[in-house]
Amino acid sequence: MSNDTMRTVGILGGVSAILFGVAAVFWPQLTLVTLLYLFAAFVLVNGLFALFEGIMNIGGKGSSWFLKLLLGVLQIGVGIYLLRHPHVTFATFILLIGFTLIFRGVFDMVVAFADKMSATNRTLLLIGGALSLIVGILVLFQPAASGVAFVWLIGLYCLITGPISIALAVDAGKK
Repeated sequence: MSNDTMRTVGILGGVSAILFGVAAVFWPQLTLVTLLYLFAAFVLVNGLFALFEGIMNIGGKGSSWFLKLLLGVLQIGVGIYLLRHPHVTFATFILLIGFTLIFRGVFDMVVAFADKMSATNRTLLLIGGALSLIVGILVLFQPAASGVAFVWLIGLYCLITGPISIALAVDAGKK
């Protein structure tokens, strides 16, 4: 994949995370259905970008192309499921978010150690992966937390990981 394409995909993924984070943090009174649609759109967009990046890197150096394909398929599946079932229970929604974040965190941390990359990229991936893992575990094990706290937690996660994705994309584009 060309550097410009990688940069564009990463930047768009980061921007979608930031937009979702802004919506979640500044409109915490969102209804479950509205939050579900926003999260479904966010997961679909990021899943499509991961799938595209995985397909474009098939046969390239590093082993993360397969993990990106897997992550993309998982995120697209979660997004489609949520769009087709907008009235899922809050418990189901929490499970989907929690497991998606945990999978993403594990993915980022594995890629950070499996692929050859700069120390900056490795550090950013490890920070983003650890944050994703922590937020996913918190979401799963604290489902009784108030709705506003839950929305803020997810929103803040996106506001932190969005810029990390953009920084990774810009750094990848320099090479």
